Amino acid sequence: MNHHTIKRLPVDTGRSGWEAISTRRFPMQTLESDVRADWLIIGAGFAGLSAARRLSQLRPGDKVVLLDATEVAKSTAGRNSGYMIDVPHNLASGEYSVADEKATALEMEQNRLAIAFAAEAAAEYGMSKETFDPSGKINAAASERGLKFNRNYAASLLRIGEKHELIDLKQMREITGSDYYLGGLYTPGAVLIQPADYIRGLAHGLGSKVNLYEHSPVLELTRQGKDWKARSNRATVTAPRVILAVNGHVESFGYFRRRLMHIFTYASMTAAFSPKEFGSRASGADRWALLPADPMGATVRKISSSGLSRIVIRTRFTYDPSLQVSTKRIAGIAAEQRRSFDARFPELQRVPLEFSWAGALCLSRNHVPAFGEMEEGLYSACCENGLGTVKSTLAGMMAAELATGTGNGDLETYKDQPIPSRLPPEPFAWLGINSVIRWQELRAGREG
Repeated sequence: MNHHTIKRLPVDTGRSGWEAISTRRFPMQTLESDVRADWLIIGAGFAGLSAARRLSQLRPGDKVVLLDATEVAKSTAGRNSGYMIDVPHNLASGEYSVADEKATALEMEQNRLAIAFAAEAAAEYGMSKETFDPSGKINAAASERGLKFNRNYAASLLRIGEKHELIDLKQMREITGSDYYLGGLYTPGAVLIQPADYIRGLAHGLGSKVNLYEHSPVLELTRQGKDWKARSNRATVTAPRVILAVNGHVESFGYFRRRLMHIFTYASMTAAFSPKEFGSRASGADRWALLPADPMGATVRKISSSGLSRIVIRTRFTYDPSLQVSTKRIAGIAAEQRRSFDARFPELQRVPLEFSWAGALCLSRNHVPAFGEMEEGLYSACCENGLGTVKSTLAGMMAAELATGTGNGDLETYKDQPIPSRLPPEPFAWLGINSVIRWQELRAGREG
C-alpha cells in the first residue's frame, strides 16, 4: 500500500455560524511549488494543529508542512458545538453513566491531558474568554427520563469521586430563561470554546513554526525510497514522515476501511439579538452551555459579546458513508430545529436562524481511535468518536510523540488499544445504523 490515490474529498454543507462570526488574522497561502520538509501533516483541524504544536515543542528545528483541503475552521473543526469535555461522554451509549470505573478513570486522565495542552496553547497565544472558557457544562433534562439519566450519572460520578452539582427547575430557569427544563447536572471540568476562533487562534499562534497551505488537498500519496510524496493540485510535498489527521477521511487513503462510522450532525445559529429587547427572562444569563441528558437530544448554547447574543441548537444524527449530505436535508432539519428552539424560547420566535450547517463525526463500534503507524513513516491520528475537540487534540499530541520516538507513560497507555471493529457490509450497515439512530432520537422525545 505504498501508493494511495484519493478519489473523494469530504464535502462541507452549509456555512457554520461559528466560522461566519469568527475573525481570521493571518494570510492564506496555497501550495504553488514543490516543497521538501521533515514532516508533513495532512489536515489542519484539532488533530493536525495539535500534532504541529507538539512537533514544534519536540523538534523545534524541523520543517513542518501542514496541508488542508479547504480553509482553516471552514471544515469539520469549525463546525462542532465547542465542548471540551473531561468526564465520560460516549455518544454511542444510551446514557452517560459510568459502567467501567477503571476505564473511565483512564479516559478522564487522557481527556484532561488534552485539555491542559489546549489551555497552554490558549494562554500562550492570548485567546480570549469568548474563545476558551473553562466554565464547565450542564447536562439538561427536559423530561422525567432525562432527570433519571442525570440522577444515574450523578451517582456514578459520586462513586468515582468527581465533582458535580444537581440543579433544580428554578435554577435552570434562572440560567436559561426557559421553562422547558426540569433540572440539570453541572460538571466543572469542561471548557467551552468558540471552535472556529480556537482553531484559527491555534493556526495563527503557530505562525512561522509551521508552513500552512490551504485549498491544497492531497490527491495522491506515494512512498518513494525513504520518503513520502504528496501531490496536491499544483505542487508536491516530500517528507520522510507523514501524519494523517483527517478523521474519517482516513478511509479515502485506504486505511481502516469498513471499520469507521461516518455520522453527520446538524446545527443552527440564530441571528444576533439584544437580550434587552426581549428582557433577561427570555434567554437568561449571558452565557450558558447545555448538553442533553439523553445523548440523542438537543445541545443548546448561548453566547454573548458587545451586548448582543446568539443561541446555537444542535440536533439529529445520520449515517452517511458517502461523506456528504444535501442542502435539502439541512433545510429540513433546520425547520425541525426551529420548532425545538421555539418550544424552549417562545419569546424569541421572531429571532431568525441565520446559519444552518452539517458537521461530520467519526465513530468506531468499539469506541477506539484509528491510531498508529500504518506504514513506515506514515501515522494516523483519526476517529474522534464524537468528541473531536478533546479526542482529536489527544490523537495529534500522541501521533507526534509516537513519530518522534518520545516515549512516555501516556503514549504507552494510549497505544494499548485494539483497532476499530469491522462494520457489517452495506447496505446492512446503512439500514442498521440509521434505524438505531432514528429509534434513539424518537425515544429521546422531549429532550430533542
